Amino acid sequence: MKLSVVVPAYNEERLLGETLRHIRAGLHVFDRRGWSTELVLCDNNSTDRTAHIARAAGARVVFEPVNQISRARNRGAADASGDWLLFIDADSSPSPALFADVLQTIEAGRCVGGGSTIAIPGAPLAVRIWVALWNALSRALSWAAGSFLFCETRAFRDAGGFSQELYAAEEIDLSRRLKRRGRFVILHRHPLLTSDRKARLYTWREHAAFMWRMLTRGRRTLRSRDACSPWYDGRR
Repeated sequence: MKLSVVVPAYNEERLLGETLRHIRAGLHVFDRRGWSTELVLCDNNSTDRTAHIARAAGARVVFEPVNQISRARNRGAADASGDWLLFIDADSSPSPALFADVLQTIEAGRCVGGGSTIAIPGAPLAVRIWVALWNALSRALSWAAGSFLFCETRAFRDAGGFSQELYAAEEIDLSRRLKRRGRFVILHRHPLLTSDRKARLYTWREHAAFMWRMLTRGRRTLRSRDACSPWYDGRR
């Protein structure tokens, strides 16, 4: 069996090195179990040292010129050769314990994929409340956070991968389609540690503006790159 870890990255030189160190430590969990592993990073048209840092860490780097998270993940997956895919965002720090939970879940043979609850260390109270609400929703509806999603490669390809019509919430869309093909689980014993930068770099007014667009325009908002500016305006 083989696991392919796919990391989409756009101008991630500040956080990428730490993320790749955590991923390498996690991959040892699979290596010790006799799995083959690989690390694929999709450089989503970065202008900084993202690709250099990835190659120095031993990742295979592929390139996607269109700046869109769905396309970057799909491009990385297209180059992957594993039986299972694990998508991890470049600003996250998965623990070996979380990798062990993924391995145990896969080897139990009762699911087509899954995700993980998240945690943001040192976040202010308002952000912790938002994270708690998301985690509860994620577990109740079996929706994976885009920062950590794993699935059987065959199921991913049969489902058509991440929707390239969407500029945000593509992980929820894929979670729904994967659930039609089998059990989809949300791991929670060892939450994924991820960055608080969206909370730091964007004001509550900006977040509220996005939510208002979602309420008034619905799915049309997710199909507009400009409307999903917190993911695409380049703040790092």
